[in-house]
Formats: sequence, C-alpha cells, structure tokens
Amino acid sequence: MEEFRRSYSRLCRESGAEPQEAVLQQLHQLPRGRLDLATQSLTVETCRALGKLLPRETLCTELVLSDCMLSEEGATLLLRGLCANTVLRFLDLKGNNLRAAGAEALGKLLQQNKSIQSLTLEWNSLGTWDDAFATFCGGLAANGALQRLDLRNNQISHKGAEELALALKGNTTLQQLDLRWNNVGLLGGRALMNCLPSNRTLWRLDLAGNNIPGDVLRAVVQMGFHHVGQAGLEPLTSEQAMGHSQDRLTTFQENQARTHVLSKEVQHLREEKSKQFLDLMETIDKQREEMAKSSRASAARVGQLQEALNERHSIINALKAKLQMTEAALALSEQKAQDLGELLATAEQEQLSLSQRQAKELKLEQQEAAERESKLLRDLSAANEKNLLLQNQVDELERKFRCQQEQLFQTRQEMTSMSAELKMRAIQAEERLDMEKRRCRQSLEDSESLRIKEVEHMTRHLEESEKAMQERVQRLEAARLSLEEELSRVKAAALSERGQAEEELIKAKSQARLEEQQRLAHLEDKLRLLAQARDEAQGACLQQKQVVAEAQTRVSQLGLQVEGLRRRLEELQQELSLKDQERVAEVSRVRVELQEQNGRLQAELAAQEALREKAAALERQLKVMASDHREALLDRESENASLREKLRLREAEIARIRDEEAQRASFLQNAVLAYVQASPVRTLSPPK
Repeated sequence: MEEFRRSYSRLCRESGAEPQEAVLQQLHQLPRGRLDLATQSLTVETCRALGKLLPRETLCTELVLSDCMLSEEGATLLLRGLCANTVLRFLDLKGNNLRAAGAEALGKLLQQNKSIQSLTLEWNSLGTWDDAFATFCGGLAANGALQRLDLRNNQISHKGAEELALALKGNTTLQQLDLRWNNVGLLGGRALMNCLPSNRTLWRLDLAGNNIPGDVLRAVVQMGFHHVGQAGLEPLTSEQAMGHSQDRLTTFQENQARTHVLSKEVQHLREEKSKQFLDLMETIDKQREEMAKSSRASAARVGQLQEALNERHSIINALKAKLQMTEAALALSEQKAQDLGELLATAEQEQLSLSQRQAKELKLEQQEAAERESKLLRDLSAANEKNLLLQNQVDELERKFRCQQEQLFQTRQEMTSMSAELKMRAIQAEERLDMEKRRCRQSLEDSESLRIKEVEHMTRHLEESEKAMQERVQRLEAARLSLEEELSRVKAAALSERGQAEEELIKAKSQARLEEQQRLAHLEDKLRLLAQARDEAQGACLQQKQVVAEAQTRVSQLGLQVEGLRRRLEELQQELSLKDQERVAEVSRVRVELQEQNGRLQAELAAQEALREKAAALERQLKVMASDHREALLDRESENASLREKLRLREAEIARIRDEEAQRASFLQNAVLAYVQASPVRTLSPPK
C-alpha cells in the first residue's frame, strides 16, 4: 500500500492538483489487500489517479467506495480503470447517487471485468434512466464472474425489472440478487417470476418494498424454494429468521445515515444553484455591455457610410469634368465636319455635268431613300411612344424631378442632334474626300470665306447651348443636394428609432418582443414597397435598354446603307452634276431630320443612364439599411434565445432535483413503513 500511496501522490501532482490528505491517511492505515475509502469525498483528480493505478494493482482484492459523493465524471474514470483489473473480488459503491453515465460505465465494467464476484450498488439512481439501465443489464447478461449483486434503493421501475429479467435469463453465475426498496410493481414482478425457470444459478432473490402483489410474491417464493430444492439446499430456519431481523435493524440505521448524507447533498446543491443564479446575472450584465458596444459600432458604421457618400460626390464631380472634355472634343469634330462638308459641296458642283446621264437612276435612288426615311420615321415614332410610356412611369416614381429632367432632356437632345449630324457629315465627307482631293484643290480658296462664316455661326450656337446646359446642370445639382438632405433626415430618424427600441428592450423583455415584432413588420412592409419600386425602375431601365439596343441596330443598319450609297455614289460621280441643287435641298432636309432623331435618341440614353444611377444608389442604400436592421434583429433574437434557454435549463434542473428529493423522501417513507410492518414484535423477542 505504501507504493500505491506514493504513486497516487505523484499522479495527482502531475495533473496539477494536490493529493487529498484524508485519502493519504486511509491508504497509510489500511490493511493489506483492502482499500477502504468510505465516506471520503473524492474529487475528480483523485478518481482519475485511482483509475490509472487500479488496473496495475495486484494486491487489492476489496475496494470500498461507499458514500463518497462521486460525480458522474469521477465515477466514469474509476470504473474505466477497473475494467482491466484482474484481482479485485469485492466492490462497494453504495450511496454515490450514480445516474445515467454511472450505469453505462457499470455496464462496460461488467462486460470487460472477469474477477469481481460481489458488487454493492445500494442507494444509487441507476433505474431512473431506462436506456442507461438497459446498458447495465446488457453487461450483467454478458458477465461470467459476478455471484452477488445488491441493487437496493435504486428507483428501478417495471421497465428496469423487465430488462433485469432478460439479463438473468442469459447470466449463468449470479447467485444472490437484492432488489428491495425499488418500484418494480406488478409488471416487474411478473417479468422476474417468468425468468426464474430459465436461470439455474440464482438461489436468493429479495423483493421486499417493491409494491408487488402477494400472489406474485408467493409464486416467486414457491418457485425459489423449488429451485433451492433442486440445488440441494434447505428452507430457512428460525436462526436465519433472527439474522434477517437483525439485517433489517442494520438497514434501518443505514437508511438514517444515508438520509443525513442526502440532506447534506441537497444543501450543497442549493448552494450551487445560488452560485449559478449569480453567474447568470453576471452574464446578463455582460450581454447588456455587449449591446451597448454594438450600438456604438452601429454609429461608427453610419459614419463610414457618410464617408462613402462623400466619395461618391467626388466621383460625380469627376464625371462632370469628363463630360465637359467630351463636349469640347465634339466641338472640334463639328468644325472638321463643316470643313469636309464645304469640300463636298465644291466636289458636287464639279459633278453637275455628270448627273444628267443618271437622272433616272437618281430618281429611283431618291424613291428608295424616301422609303427608308419613312421606315426610319415610323421606327422613331414607335420609339417615341415607348419613351413616352417610360417617361410616365418615371414621372410616377419621381414627381419632384420632372421639370429638371425635361430641361435636361431638351438640352441633351440639341447637343446629341448636333453631334450626330456632324458625325454623319464627317463620315460622308471623309469618304468622298479621298476620291475628290485632286479635283477640289482649286476650289478650296473660293470656299474658304464661306467656311469661316459657317464656323462662326456654329461656334456662337454651341456657346449658347453650353451656357444653357451649365444652367440646367446647376439646377439638377441643387435638386440632388435636396435629395441628400432628405436621405440624411431619414437616416437620423432610423437611428433614433433604433435607440428607442434598444431602451425599450432593456426596460422589459415582453414589451421589447412585441415592439420588435411590430417594427420588423413595418420595416418589412417598407422593404417590400421599396423592392416593388426598385423592380419597376429596373423594368423601366430594361425597356430603355431594349430601345437603345434597337436604336443601335438601326444606326448600324443606317451605317451599312450609307456604305452602300457611298459605293453607288463613287460609280455615279460623273452623272450627278445636273441634279446637284435638288439633291442639296433633299440632303439638307434629311440631315435636319436625322439630327432631330439622333438628338432624341441621345436624350433617351442620357435619361436612362440617370435613372440607372439613381436606381443603383437607392438599391445600395436599401441594402445597407436592411443589412444593419437584420444584423441588429438577429443579435437581439440570439441573445433572447440564449437567455431563455439558460432559464429553461435552470428551471428544469431545479424541477428535476425537487422531483428526486420528493422521490427519495417517498422511498424513505415507504421503506420505514414497510420495515415497521414487516418486523412484528415476536420476531424481535429472543427464542425460548
């Protein structure tokens, strides 16, 4: 035992815990072959150390651990260590309140250990959990060494008795089984009675205090005596009856001692529950602090969003600068187109002599051009109708910006029409310039004066249009600033609402739940309305994109048609001189119409881009607001759910402890009543 004591001290120190002095004293005083730690409150570290030492111990044949207040973990560690022991014969675990984990560990012990012959499990709670007790009974059925088993006061129900009966049918070594002071009942008694014929080794079965009817007990007794007769034993004598009465007295005294231990355990549990309640209050305070931190973090997020909005303003300013640069480039291209147009006019004057021969073909071409122009006009009218529908939808969504959009639309129409006309002129002039350079050198000097006049006229017109555009852009910028102010007010209102919601949540949980549900429904309605508005805007944008795509295809078709006309004009350059004046009038008219059409298309594109940008900005704002509200709501719901779960667990634990204490009190009362009823005065009198 001295070596065992030193090993125990070493293992405790290795695990970072001090060895228990009471255990060391018991190890020093115990006789050889017997380890008695009864009534010692063993810690988990001590159980872990004993679990490591007992498999290698070859001298200990008796282990007494009664009334040691073992925890579930400590009992599991001890029993796991005893599975590999081969010398232990007697094991006493009385009064340790073993439950589900202990029952499963005992089942594994009975399956693996081949040396234990006597096992005492009195005053535990093995029968409370049916699945765990079924595991214990499975280990008993597979055991081949156990001869005596004490299961008194283990809260075994009729289901546990049925599992125990199945185990007894498969066990071939058990001789004594004590099931007194349980709750076997009628069904359990019948199950045990039915298993007795299948078992040939059991000769003693105690069933007192189990609420079993008298006829079932008499049948069990008759079967037991018959079975004893087969084993070659005699019925009980008077001396044995006196011994039984003395056993009852000792059990009564033991019951009183155990009630005292249980009262201490109940007091200990109450202290633990009070500590747990204080811990719960601390966790609630911590959660409140975390909620305050989350509110501060949300304020920081709002600041970040404001910074992002400022960055977007700077991007818009950069885009305005780029727009001005593109307008200057368009002015330069218009000047070049005017020069090329003048060159084209001189070339057309030289071709008057050639145009007489191809008058008929020119008329046919003019008819084709008229048909194409009529088609283009029809297409443009359809596009205008679609644009009117889209504009109506936009007016419903943005009534405040109607005047500004119309002004911007008109200004951009003028600019786009002029740019499109100049582009068409440039394309035609460049194509004809390559072939007519040699013929037009002499006429350049005559046309220089005319070109200067036209350039001055166009520059004045462009300056006036630029001034009008700048004024309209300023108006739009003022409208944008007003919208940003409205957005900031909406954000401030949302922040104030969230602060009110958090204060109401701290005041009362029930009121906070109702208000959060109402606010969530209101926000969902708002989000639904905003999503509908966004879908409508997206639909309008898609329709406008389709119109733009159709316009682009038409422009490409027009480009192809212009290419064919250019090739045809190259073949007919010598025959176009006679009809030049009429053709110039026709071309000017067509040019004006094309400029108007291109201006309308450009205005539509600009309006679509503005609508797209506004829709994107609204979507980003909605996503940010929805994500913030969703995160806040999820945090609150998770916190409430965790608190409710903790409260539910505490209430369940308290209710379970109360039920257990009530059951133990009822069991003690039943035991005392049964003991008083079963021990008459004549059994206590000495024999004559």
